[in-house]
Amino acid sequence: VQLQASGGGLVQAGDSLRLSCVVSGRTFNSNAVGWFRQAPGKEREFVAGLLRRGGSTFYADSAKGRFVISSDNTKNTVYLQMSSLNAEDTAVYYCAAARTVVDLQAKIATWGRGTQVTVSS
Repeated sequence: VQLQASGGGLVQAGDSLRLSCVVSGRTFNSNAVGWFRQAPGKEREFVAGLLRRGGSTFYADSAKGRFVISSDNTKNTVYLQMSSLNAEDTAVYYCAAARTVVDLQAKIATWGRGTQVTVSS
């Protein structure tokens, strides 16, 4: 499976941004897809995920109420709609695919290249 993330950029605090992740290749065993982020000097952390079969979604506390993860299976694309962005959201955002939710959150996953999100205050 291959993942290609895009949509990052420089925005101001309070703005919204939508990230996209195209999932391609042998995706049958990659039921869990999600977004992580890594800020400078910090560990990579889970942001949001979903199950491609069934559509269940799950979020980190920092994302609840502000971020929405969704998918368009006709385009093999997973989105992360981010709103009310603040400086603490500045990070490189990565999409990842794994066999299960447990694997995903344990970072036992296939990773795409990251996309930089910078929020200016």
